[in-house]
Amino acid sequence: MLAEQTIQSGVNDDPITTAQQHKPAQRLFIPGPTDVLPEVLAAQTAPMIGHRTDEFEALFAKIQGQMKQLYFTDSRVYVVAATGSAMQEAAIRNAVRGRVINFVNGAFSQRWHQVSTGCGKETIKVDVPWCNAVKPEHVAEALETALTTGPVDAVTVVHNETSTGVASPVGEIAAVVRQISPSTLILVDAVSSFGGARLPMDEWGIDVMLTSSQKALAVPPGLAFAAVSDRTLARAKEVTGRGWYLDFLNLEKYLVKDTTPATPAISLMRALGVQLDIIFAEGVERRFARHAALAARTRQWALDHDFNLMAEEGYASPTVTTVENTHGLNIGALNRFLAQAEMEISDGYGDYKGKAFRIAHMGEVNDADLDRLFATIEQYMSN
Repeated sequence: MLAEQTIQSGVNDDPITTAQQHKPAQRLFIPGPTDVLPEVLAAQTAPMIGHRTDEFEALFAKIQGQMKQLYFTDSRVYVVAATGSAMQEAAIRNAVRGRVINFVNGAFSQRWHQVSTGCGKETIKVDVPWCNAVKPEHVAEALETALTTGPVDAVTVVHNETSTGVASPVGEIAAVVRQISPSTLILVDAVSSFGGARLPMDEWGIDVMLTSSQKALAVPPGLAFAAVSDRTLARAKEVTGRGWYLDFLNLEKYLVKDTTPATPAISLMRALGVQLDIIFAEGVERRFARHAALAARTRQWALDHDFNLMAEEGYASPTVTTVENTHGLNIGALNRFLAQAEMEISDGYGDYKGKAFRIAHMGEVNDADLDRLFATIEQYMSN
């Protein structure tokens, strides 16, 4: 595919990019927002331009091409000023006429279920224990059961549950859905993994894959993205109540003209444009490998220090590691100690607050950053 060939050409021979060599020490080891490189932040301070100008349309076209490459797709990528949750709603509003199955194995897949019910759709909620992945057999059983009483328009799954650090095999899930019910659309939330792992949308046959700017992409918060298949657009034509701001057909009408229906977040788009250049200078496959290596190193550090890992074995996230607080650390006190060295990690989410902590290794994090973090945590533990 052309996108893959272009990606490969972005890999340079230098193992460390200029941006990585000169980046400040990482402060945020939380699963978003992530630290943003100075040159990316600075891009937001350029003088304002109109959004119906040649300059903006050129920026939009550049971003569109690069985002399609990151998605490994020949389809389109919609960009809106919003967070990832908005694209969860967009997917439901555009892809679901009747019933949707929501697979819930954490806080953000639960949110997608809440969005589905809030949009007035007929929902089938399938609970999977937290810290466990949604697996093809879960999907096959639920889908086959649901189909006995009528069609299912779509299934939703979160690829990377930020709340637990679990990654579900969405490629395998999509294959099962396509085999059992070819007309059912596959909607994937990749908010906390996109840009940190290889997620080939076209190869896997995914219909909507959404993400946001402030996690592995390492851009300030405020932009949301959705790669959308042709058959999703065809479905949207059959759906009423799509709204306006998140209507895929409306977004498509303007996208073909390299612009957006409403005023875009121009400063954030400029920051994104700079960061995408940095990502491609590093090399996309190299970036994915860096994230995978950092994740493996974090898991090993936890095990070496007699912590347990919360994620089901074999399904650990490439961008955030959830560690069981087996030593009974006071996470608030630990973060106050880390703050003295200008660092921060995340407490456990929801019921896991105090019982676990989360270390994110996404965006521009490198080995030196983990060295500094682990040494400071060990110093706190020794005291």
